[in-house]
Amino acid sequence: MSDDRLHWTFNGDPNQVGAPTGVRSITGDDINMVFQPIVEIDTGRLFAHEALVRCKLPQYSTPQILFLAAEKERACGHLGHIIRKQTFERCQDTALFVNVHPEELAQRWLVRPDDPINFHEREVYLEITESAAFTHYDLCMSVLKDVCARAAVHLVVDDYGAGYSNLARILDLNPKIVKLDGDLIRGIDKDPRRQMMVRHMVALCTDLGAKVVAECIETVEELKAVADQGVHFAQGFVIARPAFPPPEINFPLARPSQPSPVMKNRPPPKPIGKLLVRDSDDAALPASKPAPTIPRPNSVAAAPTAPRPSAKPSKAPSKRPPKRATPSALPALPKRPPPTPGSR
Repeated sequence: MSDDRLHWTFNGDPNQVGAPTGVRSITGDDINMVFQPIVEIDTGRLFAHEALVRCKLPQYSTPQILFLAAEKERACGHLGHIIRKQTFERCQDTALFVNVHPEELAQRWLVRPDDPINFHEREVYLEITESAAFTHYDLCMSVLKDVCARAAVHLVVDDYGAGYSNLARILDLNPKIVKLDGDLIRGIDKDPRRQMMVRHMVALCTDLGAKVVAECIETVEELKAVADQGVHFAQGFVIARPAFPPPEINFPLARPSQPSPVMKNRPPPKPIGKLLVRDSDDAALPASKPAPTIPRPNSVAAAPTAPRPSAKPSKAPSKRPPKRATPSALPALPKRPPPTPGSR
């Protein structure tokens, strides 16, 4: 048979079968892994890193060429296993996004108990492209959902909005994260129609329980634009380029100031009429009703409108409101008779 899919080696020429220099001969020493930060837009803090593969062999100069060769050799499972092993060994203390080729699902390497995905101590996010979720829907439903449930990893749909999607199928996978396609993000600050599209996509994903990542962000203006549309996480050259060791974050937007401990622990305001008050504030009434006068010490205006009862009724009512009683204004008490001897 001459089907190229049966060729177990690949030396750069798809029409030539040669020595074992193809994808199946690749080892961990032939692979470099670089990592790009994904940050939370609201705080500028690190959320996770995406692992990106780089092959040292010259015939696989780009990841696209590498995976095309692996697909022709039916070696995607072998390659994916090596990539995950290198990924988790080199970046152990952070949450990681790991790409999965759809052909790897059919070869079922991910469900093997010795797969490195089962031994990472932090959260793992498996990325599958939108097109793969559409063309390999049954495999995604059976394999990925099983892996996510058994290995406590999360599913990510990548390149969302690239044009393939039957939206119902994508959402049936119940992804934890949705990554917007880079073509939607490039130049978004100059395109109000794309801004509106992204805003509605974010709202839909949020309502269905998925967070949204905007990738391929290259300018501060693009970052501001996606932040204005409610996107949760950002990834791109404007924040950091892929590197190993994982690079430092350069987040160009101002971070919101942290609330003081007093305000942080203070209960939220309660609506009363048209005003907002807190439990510790003075009570307030709706603006439509006048607030009663609160008595204050030594205040004429705070004095009661009626005189206080005294031991003797006043002879004539006063035209002015009586002042608060003072020791000099109190009525004289009757003199007590002097004590008689022996009364104590």
